[in-house]
Amino acid sequence: MSQSCPDDAPAPRTASPLTVADVEVMLRTAAPPQLAEPWDSNRLICGDPAAPVRSILLAVDPVGVVVDEAIERGVDLIITHHPLYLRGTDHVSAIDPKGTVVHRLIRAGIALANAHTTLDAAHGGVAAALAARVGLMETRPLQPNPADPTQGIGRIGSLPAPTRLRDFAASVAAALPDSAPGLLVGGDLDASVKTAAVSGGAGDSLLGAAREAGVDVFLTADLRHHPASEHLEGGRPYLLCGTHWATEWVGLPPLAARLEAAATARGHTLFTHVSQVVTDPWALRLSTGSTAAQ
Repeated sequence: MSQSCPDDAPAPRTASPLTVADVEVMLRTAAPPQLAEPWDSNRLICGDPAAPVRSILLAVDPVGVVVDEAIERGVDLIITHHPLYLRGTDHVSAIDPKGTVVHRLIRAGIALANAHTTLDAAHGGVAAALAARVGLMETRPLQPNPADPTQGIGRIGSLPAPTRLRDFAASVAAALPDSAPGLLVGGDLDASVKTAAVSGGAGDSLLGAAREAGVDVFLTADLRHHPASEHLEGGRPYLLCGTHWATEWVGLPPLAARLEAAATARGHTLFTHVSQVVTDPWALRLSTGSTAAQ
């Protein structure tokens, strides 16, 4: 006769592996579909839902070097933050980089899924991870989601103690994964800051929300010259501009941990790998000016 297990005991391991469909359910639990922005795509992009999954690779971008890593590691599924096709297509022929990605994945038997704005907004997602990385406390969404105001794009919080902008910027730079462009800082470097907003990825559209929130500094990425300049003319929040890849990569390790835990709860072992490949488009930053070449 089998012996019953305590309620808090881990589920017994099962012989059959998880499927792509199983991992999809786990992914959508971590990054709920109702949090998606209306223009966005969060879905299984290619692959057979019935195919077995023992290991996955998590990355920001579904690009060739990520496919290289997935094939080298022998994973069954790639989960990226960004979708492969955001605005749709009428072909997947291997005559362009995106079509080539699809063909390489199918030949290798690797599925591809993504969670974009759903993961940005979710509890424990990109925004929450970025806020935690830079030490924000008592956080709340910068732009609450109508379906669940406790989740949403960006986070607002307080620093452990007031600090100079230059010192906070230095701590943020140390907390983010490295990439060539680094971190840009706009504002009074010696001003004291004690509250901040963060949002991974392109943040131009949230400049107004950050100002309305009354924070001292806003960390995001991809800020353009004119919006940033005009914003700073109006005063706080000061601006920290990281890279798109770095400010979103921070959401991958927590997602990997959640997927492993969800698999364990189902009685399975799932191996996850978070790609360390930098997929920012820029490979080198050079100082400019007449003294730079001396």
